[in-house]
Amino acid sequence: MRILVVVILWMKAPARERECHDESGAASYYTKALLSEEEPMARISLIELQQASPEVKEIYDKLLRGKVGNIQKAMAHRPEALKTFLAFYSSVGRSLDRKLYELIYIRVSMINGCHYCLQHHLASSKRVGLAPEDWNALKQADYTRFDEKAQSALPYAEKLTRTSSKITDSDVAALKKQFSDAEIVDLHLLVGLANLTNRFTAPLGLELEILEEKI
Repeated sequence: MRILVVVILWMKAPARERECHDESGAASYYTKALLSEEEPMARISLIELQQASPEVKEIYDKLLRGKVGNIQKAMAHRPEALKTFLAFYSSVGRSLDRKLYELIYIRVSMINGCHYCLQHHLASSKRVGLAPEDWNALKQADYTRFDEKAQSALPYAEKLTRTSSKITDSDVAALKKQFSDAEIVDLHLLVGLANLTNRFTAPLGLELEILEEKI
């Protein structure tokens, strides 16, 4: 009965709202765990410090300074890839305003239904001044409360995520009114990065290691 009620409520929700709770694939994994009052379990083993190789321990200690999340523990199966990813992650989006960075990451994660990335970036967005009202606006794809650069970048990021093959000259021309070429490159890299982590963490069922924010 409980599941039936949840499904009925979901079907009645607006399409924009349902997009963040897609009941197929990875997103349903978290929903089913919540309905059964069980914690989602990672679908692969995670490399803990105690089992880590000397190479991985060095990455954990020197690059992550002991603050190791489940995404890094999963990537640690490929130490070289983890090391490269950390360098790439830290370099992407740095030409963009930090609030805009978080707005884009949150919106892309909402579109993809990635609970893990969404929650991590809701948390980090609070540190740059974003509030629940901003999150709700993103959930509704209502960008009017944000500045002109965000109003230009967010629909572009959405199109780049949903239908990248349909990006046109006019789409990029509109973006150029607000962003330099270097910023446009960074915007593309950031959207790509968000889609990459969304497609890594959610399908592998990585558990959340931080307190969950409600939207």
